[in-house]
Amino acid sequence: MTLDTEDLLNSILASLDRIDYIKPSDIPNIDLYMDQVTTFMDSRLRSGARNPGDDKVLTKTMINNYAKNDLLPPPVKKKYSKEHVLLLIFIYYYKGVLSITDIQTLLEPITEHFFQNGKEFDIESIYQEVFQMEKSQIEVMKTDVVEKFKLAEETFGDAPEEHQEFLRQFSFICLLSFDVYVKKLMIEKIVDGMRESNKGNHKEKGKEKK
Repeated sequence: MTLDTEDLLNSILASLDRIDYIKPSDIPNIDLYMDQVTTFMDSRLRSGARNPGDDKVLTKTMINNYAKNDLLPPPVKKKYSKEHVLLLIFIYYYKGVLSITDIQTLLEPITEHFFQNGKEFDIESIYQEVFQMEKSQIEVMKTDVVEKFKLAEETFGDAPEEHQEFLRQFSFICLLSFDVYVKKLMIEKIVDGMRESNKGNHKEKGKEKK
């Protein structure tokens, strides 16, 4: 293993250590105008962007599109609540993996039953439990990354020496990509099942109204 590949692995592991989530207590308890929402999201999520100096975490256009596509309930008097912000955080993480339609399928039951429901168990409760669980997975992910990296380092021993480093990085990317591909298939399968279930629930509600 060369110094360059060791640096690469250490850089990846360090980036995993920097992953953090926005705690509900970090979000202002007052309603925010759109500019305040985008500023808040940018200040908390920019460090995780691929190009922190250039990438937009969240824009006004994005928020408007989410509302148009029923991913986000409309603001009240142009102001967004803490629960709006929590939903936007979910959307932020989903949008790199799922389609707008899939995100809509996932969030529709959440907004229907738990958005500003006036009960103790609400969107904040869901957010807190899910993100605490995900935070605990960081060490598991780091172990998995190290195992994949070591496996990739053992490949292409018979390749021309001047190409071995690139080919081993290529192997590493292939292993990570396959992992993402399979998990994305599983997520889509689950979401498809949710979509069918939601359709059935809507039909039953329609019959009850009649």
